[in-house]
Amino acid sequence: MNRRQRKKLSGHLVSAAMLGDTAHAEALLRAGADPERADREGTTPLYAASVQGDAEMVRLLLAAGARPDTESGRGAEGTPLCAAACWGHTETVRTLLAHEADPNLREDHGTGRTPLEWAVADSHAESVALLVAAGATRPGGPRPATTTPAPSAP
Repeated sequence: MNRRQRKKLSGHLVSAAMLGDTAHAEALLRAGADPERADREGTTPLYAASVQGDAEMVRLLLAAGARPDTESGRGAEGTPLCAAACWGHTETVRTLLAHEADPNLREDHGTGRTPLEWAVADSHAESVALLVAAGATRPGGPRPATTTPAPSAP
């Protein structure tokens, strides 16, 4: 498959993700569409599905190899988890967290908001609870430890 064909498939996959057309997305993936490749605007399929709150599409794309923390867009978008948290799509938040999306990852290449900050700002209590349970820290709070402390000597 040449570069032009891959670009075309990627654009179609982003469109299918935005529209919630799972059957078309499955066909595109079987035809060789890359679930990580952004369209010409920089939007990734997983981000598009997350904004729409389409947990079924999100599961399909993750199973096909999309990484849950890949940032989308050229400054106007962000991470899939931030998108889902911002809109209060709790099933999508749950799905992304189950696939190891980082609940403390700031969008905009580390300079923007975290998923928890989006969920708090937009008053999505269920998403806040899911993110906190997954280890997200409240804005201004300490980050959870990333290593397990060594056991103490008896």
